[in-house]
Amino acid sequence: MKKENKVKVLIVEDESIVALDISRALKLMGFEIVACVRNCEDALACVRTKVIDIVLMDINLGSEKDGIFTAAQVKKIKNLPIIFLTAFSDEETIDRAVSCDPVGYLTKPFNKNELNSTIKIAINRLQKREEKLKENGYELLYDKFYYDKESQSLYYDDIPIKLSKNEKILLTLLVNTKGKILTFEEIENYIWPERVVCDSTTRSLIHRLRCKTDPNLIETIPGFGCKLK
Repeated sequence: MKKENKVKVLIVEDESIVALDISRALKLMGFEIVACVRNCEDALACVRTKVIDIVLMDINLGSEKDGIFTAAQVKKIKNLPIIFLTAFSDEETIDRAVSCDPVGYLTKPFNKNELNSTIKIAINRLQKREEKLKENGYELLYDKFYYDKESQSLYYDDIPIKLSKNEKILLTLLVNTKGKILTFEEIENYIWPERVVCDSTTRSLIHRLRCKTDPNLIETIPGFGCKLK
């Protein structure tokens, strides 16, 4: 995440008027609104498919899948910073929210200056963490995915992603040929030089790696091959 880029915010709020008010306030502060969604399912769909820097999460989403449940599911997909913006201020709700490790908990009606400072403090913390990763020799691949060439390891933020032996070999190959389209045959010859494998084996390997990372990280060219964006 570069400092000169606008911070990308996902708003999860089931009341459209409140969501619009938050969206307008954030735009005036200079933030970019990725989407405003009303429920858990739409929030998770956005997290899977869009580049997001921070999530503003209401707790009461009008169903059993409330904001705290949704935040926990978001964390399973990506380690995104989450700010709860809610009318609830009771100890039980706060204790539940804390379990999701949020970077902020603001009560409605929200104070715009407080919201602005909370987001900026969270983003500054993330930027410092990213700078530390780069200083340690990690290469930014996409969004918050980092690659350590020395250990051939992949991280999301500073959380390691467990890869199989062949997934690690494939990722290293893609990193070393970044931007170049590799044919399925080239991948097969590199990973399995001593034996013949069927195309489905190669495609399955690529699919598993994409599932462990982000669909936007690796681009597949149907019937031909793939490349690292």
